[in-house]
Amino acid sequence: MTKQNFRNHIRYYPAHHFIFYPLLLIALGFSVSAYRHHPEQNNIWTAIIVIFIFIGWSSFMMRQHYALGNQNRIVRLELRFRYFVLTGKRLELLEPSLSFAQLAALRFASDEELSALVDRTIKEKLSAIEIKKSIVHWLPDHMRV
Repeated sequence: MTKQNFRNHIRYYPAHHFIFYPLLLIALGFSVSAYRHHPEQNNIWTAIIVIFIFIGWSSFMMRQHYALGNQNRIVRLELRFRYFVLTGKRLELLEPSLSFAQLAALRFASDEELSALVDRTIKEKLSAIEIKKSIVHWLPDHMRV
């Protein structure tokens, strides 16, 4: 596997990103074209366009909602555990000062830099992007959805 870092940490789901969504966009484009070229059937093509938009939106939301809700909880629990093992302190006491985006970014930090990066994030109010760019030794997460 390629070494994970800031530039390559985004993960794609091929069936959705490279098959379903492109086909849906093609069907939507065809529907918009038919809407323009057949004004006598605008009501039908409008309904079809709305249905395709709804299918795309709902498939994206449903796919993401359940998986990410559970995954976010796991990310938080794993980070709490790592922080406690490394420092003997509870991360929960610091969490009011951190957004979930910051916590999710901190999970990529190696054990050697996690504690200092948590402190720096709170002190300097680093964004998730700034946190990720600050990581010297990237801890990969190949299982994120």
